[in-house]
Amino acid sequence: MEHEATVEGVGVGVSDEGPGAPVVVLQAREELIPIFISSDQAQSMQLALEGEPFERPLTHDLFVEMVAEFGAAIDRIRIDDLADGTFYAKVDTEQYHGGERKQAVFDARPSDGIALALRVDCPIIVSDEVVDEAGRPPEAFETDDPDVDDDPEFGDPF
Repeated sequence: MEHEATVEGVGVGVSDEGPGAPVVVLQAREELIPIFISSDQAQSMQLALEGEPFERPLTHDLFVEMVAEFGAAIDRIRIDDLADGTFYAKVDTEQYHGGERKQAVFDARPSDGIALALRVDCPIIVSDEVVDEAGRPPEAFETDDPDVDDDPEFGDPF
């Protein structure tokens, strides 16, 4: 089964290397799914969430413009696998040419897919298997330590 996800936020998380790793948090099936991303991806997502244009088009903006110019559209993003700590995603697209609908599916990093979805307002779908393995209850992201909650180094505590 698949579940539509929402982006709950982009911030700084704590990874095996310690605090400071950028993370995007999705919510699906009433669980939160943290996905560690690069700082470039975090910036791209944050700009899309805020609806603020960048001085020059970022890669995701360029990609969206090119897809539209070729008469295609991004239908949805699917985060459908998780293996050895790595998330996998697909970008489902469609194009009309000569009255015929052609569908195409592209492999993608989840961070790229999420950044695209935020720009074109398409659904982000997460499989049951991914939620089962990576999903956490919202309480798992709360902390009783006021120093962490108020410390800007740690970003939003989600």
